[in-house]
Amino acid sequence: MKTITFIGNGNMALSIAKGLKNNYKIEVVGRNIEKLEKFEKDIGTSIDKFLLDDFNVNNKTIMLCVKPANVIEVSSKIKGKARVIYSVLAGTSISTLKQNLGPNAVVRTMPNLAASINKSMTTLTGDIEFKEEAEELLGAIGNTRWLASEKEIDIATALAGSGPAYLALISEALTDGAVKQGLKRDDAMAIMRGLFGGFGELIQDIHPALLKDGVMSPGGTTAAGYGALEDGNVRSACMDAIEKAYKRAIDL
Repeated sequence: MKTITFIGNGNMALSIAKGLKNNYKIEVVGRNIEKLEKFEKDIGTSIDKFLLDDFNVNNKTIMLCVKPANVIEVSSKIKGKARVIYSVLAGTSISTLKQNLGPNAVVRTMPNLAASINKSMTTLTGDIEFKEEAEELLGAIGNTRWLASEKEIDIATALAGSGPAYLALISEALTDGAVKQGLKRDDAMAIMRGLFGGFGELIQDIHPALLKDGVMSPGGTTAAGYGALEDGNVRSACMDAIEKAYKRAIDL
C-alpha cells in the first residue's frame, strides 16, 4: 500500500485523509503531538505521526496542507527532496513551492470539504508527468479536473474550493425563508437536504438554464420566487463572489 505524507493537520488535511485512508497508508507531520493524536482519533484509523522539526521528506509523496504564509517556516524545518508535492495551498504558485521546498515535482490541487465523503470536486494543475497519478490519487476522494494553467486553478478555487460555503449560505437562507413562513425547522431542514441531494444528481446531466425553465411555469410560484431572487441581485452577487475569491487567491 502506497504511503501519503500529510504536512499539516487542519480541516482540509483531515477531509482528504478520510477519503484516502482505505486505499493509502497515511502519515501526518505537524508541530504538536497532541493535535496529531486528535487527528488520528478523528480519522478513525491508525496513522504514523511525526513532528515537523527535521522531518525527512526524501522521495516521499507529500500532501501539503498548511497555510500559504507558513511555506517558508516549513521549508526551514524539513530536510530532503520530496518525490512530488501535492499542494492544496490557495494562490501559492508552483514556482514558489519549488523555490522554497525543492521537490522533484509539484502539482497544485484544490479539493473541497466533500473529500471526507468521497464527493470532492478537485481541480489540478502542475508537472504534466504527474497528471495520471494526480487524477488517480485525488480521484479516490471524488471527481477531478486537470486544468491547463495556474490562473485557471485560482479561478476554480473560487468556484469549487470555496463553493461549499456559498451553497451552505444559500441552503440556510432558503430554510430560514420556509421557517419564516411557518414551516417547522426540522421539516424545513429535511426538505432542504432532499432538495440539494436531488439537485446534485440532476445538474450532472442537465444545463442549469434548462432545469430552471423546466420548473418555472408562466405566472406560477417559481416565477414569483425567481423574480425575488433577481430583484435581490443574487445572480450578480454570486458572480461577484467568484471574482473576489479569485482576486484574494492571487493576493495570498
